[in-house]
Amino acid sequence: MIRHIVFFTVKNPEDRETVYDGLSLLTRSRHARHFEIGRNLKSDQLQGDMPDFVVYGEFDDEAQLAAFKADPLYQCSIEIVRPLRDKRIAADFLSADAALES
Repeated sequence: MIRHIVFFTVKNPEDRETVYDGLSLLTRSRHARHFEIGRNLKSDQLQGDMPDFVVYGEFDDEAQLAAFKADPLYQCSIEIVRPLRDKRIAADFLSADAALES
């Protein structure tokens, strides 16, 4: 299983709801095993840039992740979010459970 995690920061705090709504479009995709959007609680005591939102998805394999990224909802989300975001940091990795199954 592939875990897909993306962190977003927003340029202007006034745009946070618009970005959240744009990211939330992704939850309607039928290509993920599990998918959710969260607001960062910003409870870490370390100072510095903290993301505003976290995107978390689980996919059976690379083909399912690719299908998710090819979904028109993904492109629509990008069109809303990209102009308003400051940073985007993404990571995909095989879960430890998947590595044990191999």
